[in-house]
Amino acid sequence: MPDALRVNLEAVIVAVTGATPRVLTAEAADDCALPAGLLDAHAHPTLERGLRDSVQHLTGFDLGYAEQLYTFGDRARDPRGDGRGPRTIGIAYLALTREQALPGSTARWHEVYAFLPWEDWRRNRPVLLDTVVAPALRAWTGKDARRRERADLVFGLDGAPWDAERTLERYELLWEAGALAEAGATPGLGQAMAQDHRRILATALGRLRGKLRYRPVIFELLPETFTLTQMQQVIEALAGRRLHTQNFRRLIANAGLVEATGAQARAQRGRPAALFRFRREVLRERPRPGVYYPGAWWSR
Repeated sequence: MPDALRVNLEAVIVAVTGATPRVLTAEAADDCALPAGLLDAHAHPTLERGLRDSVQHLTGFDLGYAEQLYTFGDRARDPRGDGRGPRTIGIAYLALTREQALPGSTARWHEVYAFLPWEDWRRNRPVLLDTVVAPALRAWTGKDARRRERADLVFGLDGAPWDAERTLERYELLWEAGALAEAGATPGLGQAMAQDHRRILATALGRLRGKLRYRPVIFELLPETFTLTQMQQVIEALAGRRLHTQNFRRLIANAGLVEATGAQARAQRGRPAALFRFRREVLRERPRPGVYYPGAWWSR
């Protein structure tokens, strides 16, 4: 049947403004939705061209850096539907940019952790893990030892370590436990999104956190010149963890990722800070020039 399958191109567009990670949404009737559009097999010569055209049409935003993230193809991707309509395959992309105004558009920038509040550990362990998440998961696990172990490992409960990159697993576990609005919970944890877009956002956040280890992606989110404090804030915003400032600066200097420009940023108070730029030569010097270093993180 010609209407049995559709391909949707969906974009997770991430910026970090100040110390706040932000995602661009194209407002739906009653939910936040990621910018998305159907692939036109005739008008779009490539998937990425279709994505860029859809984003520009919906938001007025021209994408810069973008990479394919994941393909989502569950039968009932919209939890409010009955699953009997045309099946929609979602091909999601991750795009990194600097936040900009979008005049004349209904698109809006939202804080990432408004949708995934359990992922932000910058001010210590989120209280809601113990007051909301753990009780919901304990009710779901009951006496099932396998479920209990899975919940502990994914959410760092009962002495298990927290793995910042398991963002998709955490979202899916909360959905399975019925703790999210998308799974019927009232009220649910965090702000809901249309269809399965919060699942896509969780996937993108996990990808970004992983890339901190081996790709200098944060420089897509920084201006051409920046202070080390700005750089640290961007990393912390994405990782959801605090950095030990002295260790971070020493390790960044030793890694050769940045170079001083000789200029200084204007300071409203205190001494002006030195400005740096990304040292592109590092891409030729080693294959995995990331910004994750053992000893740089606060152990919380």
